[in-house]
Amino acid sequence: MIPISDDNPARRAAYVTWGIIVACSVIYLWERSLRGEMNAAILILGFTPAEYFAGGSRPAGTVVVSPVWTIFTSMFLHGGILHLAGNMLYLWIFGNNVEDAFGHIRFLLFYFLCGVAAALTMAYVAPISHVPMVGASGAISGVLAAYLLLFPRARVTVIVPLGIILYPLAIAAMWVIGFWFLLQLISAGLANPGQPGTAWWAHVGGFAAGLFLTPLLRARQTRLFSDGRRGPWDR
Repeated sequence: MIPISDDNPARRAAYVTWGIIVACSVIYLWERSLRGEMNAAILILGFTPAEYFAGGSRPAGTVVVSPVWTIFTSMFLHGGILHLAGNMLYLWIFGNNVEDAFGHIRFLLFYFLCGVAAALTMAYVAPISHVPMVGASGAISGVLAAYLLLFPRARVTVIVPLGIILYPLAIAAMWVIGFWFLLQLISAGLANPGQPGTAWWAHVGGFAAGLFLTPLLRARQTRLFSDGRRGPWDR
């Protein structure tokens, strides 16, 4: 299922969500401008578990960025256009409502905390991995968890492939996000976390952080398990 929209209008502009989308897109264009050096940039600025536990040790003459900083730089890097497009699509659809429910500053803090949790989850699952992790999906997984808690009954329009036909279908968010998270758990259990590929455990870690942090960081007047429409606190 590919989500394309929801019926959950936000009350205020999602400046942080838009800013993250623009930042990731601009940084991806910078990556592409490097051409043959793009992989080197990912190696330097991506988050590598083995370097995190080793304190960033590399051969002499190699550019080293503190492993702590790469937790944050890795959130803005992407390995390809489909990687970027998929992440930004999910953030575009679900991020504005979560930002609306948190407020701009708390949402930004929430986003980065979920991204940190995602990176550290991957680090502890594959502590000797030398594969750099990049992408915003760990932080966005936390955004999906927040949306699930805040607006489980909001309707999300998804594209479901039926043979060669792409069929649009409106489904409650709890089923769309619940099915998505089930796939992450299954994939994480089947994959070798030390090999190149999707960082499934980062998705699981970011989602778990989102579930934990949402009740703590949401605005007071925003209740959990809403129907996805304006509540009695709106004016």
